[in-house]
Amino acid sequence: MAVDNRLYDKLLSHLRRLDRYQLEEFKLGLQSPQLLPESSQKIPWANLKAADPMDLMCLLKENFPGQQVWNVTLRISEDMKLTSLCEELRAQMNVHRGRYRVRLKAWLLGMWDNIPWPEDHIYLRNFREREHEELRRLLYPKGSGAQPRTIVLHGPAGVGKTTLAMKVVLHWAEGLLFQHSFEYVFYISCHHIRDMEDTTLVGLLSRDWADSQIPIQHAMTHPERLLFVIDGFEEMTLPSEVDHRPPCTNWDQRLPAASILLHLLKKELLPTATLLVTTRDCLSEDLKQLLLHPWCLQIPGFTEGDQKEYFFRYFRDRNEANKVTQWVRKNEALSHACSAPLVCWTVCSCLKRQMPRRPSFWLNAQTTTSLYAYFFSSVFETAEVSWSKQCWSEQWQALCSLAAHGMWSSNFTFSKEDVGHRRLRAPLIRCLLRLNILRKVSDCEDCLTFTHQSFQVFLGAMFYVLRGKDGAVGGLSKHQEMRVVLDDALVDANSYWHQTALFTFGLLNQDLARQVEDALHCQMSPRIMDELLQWAEELSVSDMVPYSFELPPFFQCLYETQEETFVKQVLSHLLEADLEVGDLQLQATSFCLRHCQRLSKLRLSVSCLLPQTELTSRRDTSGTRLVSSKTRQWQDICSVFHYGNMSELDLSNSKLNAAAMRKLCYELRNPRCKLQRLTCKSITPVRVLKELVLLLHGNNRLTHLNLSSNKLGVALSMMIFRTLKHSACKLKYLCLFMELNKNASLRFLSLGDNDLSNIEVKSFQKSFDTSKCALRELSLEKCSLSAARAEEVASVLSSTQRTTHLCLAFNQLQDKGLQWLCASLSLPGCALRRLVLCSCELGAPSGRHLADALLQNQGLTHLSLRRNRLGDEGVRSLSEALSHKDCSLQNLDLSECAFEAEGCWVLAEALGRNSGLKVLDVGGNRIQDAGGKRLCAALKQPSCTLNTLGLESCSLTSACCKDLSSALSVRKSLVNLNLLGNDLGPEGVNTLWKSLQKPSCKLQKLG
Repeated sequence: MAVDNRLYDKLLSHLRRLDRYQLEEFKLGLQSPQLLPESSQKIPWANLKAADPMDLMCLLKENFPGQQVWNVTLRISEDMKLTSLCEELRAQMNVHRGRYRVRLKAWLLGMWDNIPWPEDHIYLRNFREREHEELRRLLYPKGSGAQPRTIVLHGPAGVGKTTLAMKVVLHWAEGLLFQHSFEYVFYISCHHIRDMEDTTLVGLLSRDWADSQIPIQHAMTHPERLLFVIDGFEEMTLPSEVDHRPPCTNWDQRLPAASILLHLLKKELLPTATLLVTTRDCLSEDLKQLLLHPWCLQIPGFTEGDQKEYFFRYFRDRNEANKVTQWVRKNEALSHACSAPLVCWTVCSCLKRQMPRRPSFWLNAQTTTSLYAYFFSSVFETAEVSWSKQCWSEQWQALCSLAAHGMWSSNFTFSKEDVGHRRLRAPLIRCLLRLNILRKVSDCEDCLTFTHQSFQVFLGAMFYVLRGKDGAVGGLSKHQEMRVVLDDALVDANSYWHQTALFTFGLLNQDLARQVEDALHCQMSPRIMDELLQWAEELSVSDMVPYSFELPPFFQCLYETQEETFVKQVLSHLLEADLEVGDLQLQATSFCLRHCQRLSKLRLSVSCLLPQTELTSRRDTSGTRLVSSKTRQWQDICSVFHYGNMSELDLSNSKLNAAAMRKLCYELRNPRCKLQRLTCKSITPVRVLKELVLLLHGNNRLTHLNLSSNKLGVALSMMIFRTLKHSACKLKYLCLFMELNKNASLRFLSLGDNDLSNIEVKSFQKSFDTSKCALRELSLEKCSLSAARAEEVASVLSSTQRTTHLCLAFNQLQDKGLQWLCASLSLPGCALRRLVLCSCELGAPSGRHLADALLQNQGLTHLSLRRNRLGDEGVRSLSEALSHKDCSLQNLDLSECAFEAEGCWVLAEALGRNSGLKVLDVGGNRIQDAGGKRLCAALKQPSCTLNTLGLESCSLTSACCKDLSSALSVRKSLVNLNLLGNDLGPEGVNTLWKSLQKPSCKLQKLG
């Protein structure tokens, strides 16, 4: 880098001020590698020894070009502790930085001023204090600990990522922000470097500085004080084989510009520098494999308040602004899109054009697609281009092809060659620029971009509904490309293509298609609807559709069509749906659900604010009361139960008011409704569940009702209890606490995840105290039952002689509580077959209590003691019972019970004498090879009939694989074996593999 002669005169003046001892020490400093720039050579001592200040300056100029001479002089002066000289040198060097700031500010403001915004576009964010605070949060985010070295700003197109990035650079250049954090800030636009020739990092950063006055050498001396703003990562074309490229640490190395940026992002170049990257998707695979510990910040764009303010400043009418805001909020896709200021401008521009002729426009334009279609149609009414219909059709095909090709290649900036290749005519380009559909790129000569990416997406989607066979990219037909887009957007949940899919579906609307054809003189494909129907039908029968397929985006696409016959055909294959319905999703969900005639299972989590009353207080001119739009949409959702196919409904985690719940229950009482299972866990507020009384009285097909995880309270519980006595109530499975002695049909009861610690003892016992109670299965999992409450549970077993299944998992019963339970198990009338005691804080004494009960109760066949600390002693007690002929246990789970090889030995001995046990799980216990070998020996005993053995994470090694192999050959009843979590090694696995190939081995499942 050139440094003018006046600066060298100042350097010579500094050297002449050194006395002869200081001059000698300065020369010695030039021999110290730690004080010199990387990759620089020492000046030979023979040249330095007799050099005077003039000779020394010439040597410095010759060996350390440009800014390096100042950096070397400052480093040696600092090492010599020449304080005053250092201050003068830093002041001189700051002159360079000051010049760079001035040039950078002028360049940025020039670029900003050259952006051709639409004339009536409103710019809101001009409050400096608020802006400074926002920018500080970008580089010093809360909760990140130390300042992150890589910060990623992500968000949809047009929300202001580039604006914020440029403001960071501008405010640094103005001296307002980050002065103590960064010596230099550099701005790199990714779309600029796509076509750059090979260069160095210095060349890349100096690209926009024709006279090479950017002080690169000075900047590189303190890389930890550098900030690189890398804007628009999604427009960067990554080199192939990113992971296999050799690292690059030399910033003078000549490489393709994209490769230099890649090495900068990977922290191979200047690893201590700070990176601020903007992109649309921070989760993209390309970005994730490059960045080291990135801190991601989402840029939300316009809030609802910002949108309202924009609409007010545009229309200058508060009522008008509120009306537009409410209209936008009804549509999920449009509401999200309006986070971008230019989409707000598009909405306002379109409404402004339509209002004089169509005052009811708010009601007619129900979809985002119709808004954009009206926008393009209306602006082209003023197009001053006189072409034939055929010529217009060809030009629209060319423009839409350019837009679609750009979407496929993530290209949003088009060169003169791109435009020429598509044969777009100059009059159309001028027209698109005048209408603010295209704009010139301020810092790229002869380049064009769409004013907002949504324009490009709309035209790209339009490409697939226009007549024609050829695709935009080449290799695939237009129809095949469209299918790939839809699969990516809706099957693989790729958000990049979602808006394209949305517009594609929206353009299926026949009225809209005719309007676009008439206004734009283009031709729509007559087969597009049939092609989409075929795609949907193939999707419904495909085994390739992953579990990631989400219905809400698909419903939003179907809503865009507003073609009820088409939607009904598409949804005729839908049998199950899982939906979360907020304010933004209500409109699309209600539209689609009313056409789901074959739906049999529905999970609906409602969080939108529904009206408190079914009818509003407003009346129309005839005096008829008006139904609110949300009430009407809720009615549409409820209408799905009339088709007679719905058998299961899950409303868990819903927020419903009484009116909405009442409406639902009335619909569920409809004679055509065949609902059998209803789940209402964690309903807010819980008082709305009282409306279920209507349903329980009027629907004799409902057999399963789950109200767990609700704090029902006494009054609501009693209301439900009384309903259960009704002759029309046919419930068989109910998950909640109730009076069971009045219901002779209930077979299963789950009180799981409810706090029963404060339930009155008498109430608890009374609920089960009758011979009429038909309860078979009782689950009290995670009910806060302690040892003190175990006596009541034991009394339940005593009073209900039909209960065969009992789950008490995740309760702190402890040894004392289990003693009460075992006393009931030992009674002659106990019918229990399955007992689950996972995580009940049981110890060795519980093993003795259970052993006694097992010998008394010959009906108990399944016992789970998982995650209890029985230890070797507790397992020994259980093993004694297992050895006895009166023990009827068939399934025993002792996983994670804290016993080792000693306990396993006695268990193996019992196993060898027990002919009834079929399933044994000892996983998670440190039985090691010694215990494993004992179990293998037991498996060979003729009396052993085990078919399933769990040995997961038992500290087994290859040493026991020979014994396992031998046991597999002998024990033909063993069909399931779990060896996960053991370090068997290649040798052990090979031994097992050989045994699996023998005909005598009957193993079917090996984990």
